[in-house]
Amino acid sequence: MTIMAELYTHDFHAWALQAAELVRNRRFEDINLEELAEELEALGNQERKEVANRLVILLAHLLKWEFQPAHRGSSWRGTIIEQRKQIFRQLQYSPSIKPHLQAAIEDAYPDAVDIAVDETDLPPATFPSNCHYAIEQILDKKFFP
Repeated sequence: MTIMAELYTHDFHAWALQAAELVRNRRFEDINLEELAEELEALGNQERKEVANRLVILLAHLLKWEFQPAHRGSSWRGTIIEQRKQIFRQLQYSPSIKPHLQAAIEDAYPDAVDIAVDETDLPPATFPSNCHYAIEQILDKKFFP
């Protein structure tokens, strides 16, 4: 087993640093390119997952805001604002994620409903079965249903 293979298996952080150094020095023959490609793909997927996770929280809070108006407060408003800011930041860093937003919303929505049900004690039937917010509304800083 090579040193790089050993690091990849037992110390990912050290492997990543060593692989970066090998790339900088153009020592491609010392790198397992398939492992490197897999890790680069994983980084790309991580960006999309970050947006999806933020959408779950944002949608849950929009649902709580809409369907439990008596409990609205600065904490919910702050969470909505923060999640939007972080989504915008991710889209600035990785604009190629934007075409995937509708699919991410559709994937995130059931989890958002689960959170809203758990945190409000409202029955699941209270919430629409599909996301009824448009992308523009979800991302609009002024939209509070």
